[in-house]
Amino acid sequence: MVTAFSYHNGQLKSIQYIPSDTVGAQGSADIHITPDGRFLYASNRLENDGLAIFSVDANTGKLTRIGYQPTGIHPRNFIITPNGKFLLVANRDSNSIQVFSINQETGLLTDTGNTIASSKPVCLKFVE
Repeated sequence: MVTAFSYHNGQLKSIQYIPSDTVGAQGSADIHITPDGRFLYASNRLENDGLAIFSVDANTGKLTRIGYQPTGIHPRNFIITPNGKFLLVANRDSNSIQVFSINQETGLLTDTGNTIASSKPVCLKFVE
């Protein structure tokens, strides 16, 4: 499940629970929002490995599921580039880092075909 919260005067209040994993594997790993705040992604593993894709309502903060992007095996951490144009996924059991482009209008992902071979990747970070 993904939980959306409102924040006011130092207080968090849950406003929504929405499934990230629709096959019951219960193996989520990571969650990120695009720099513009319009889209949220959550990785799922153990079955139907991939990323759940949600739009974020700018007024309420509530989420709407808009898609699902299959990935390599056992996606762990993923990262969105600072410019919000690409998303990279560390697929531990595929020994790869997949690169996806982010559609700036829809939030949906397209596999660029650029895959980086890496032994058991689990964490990705950008260094300034």
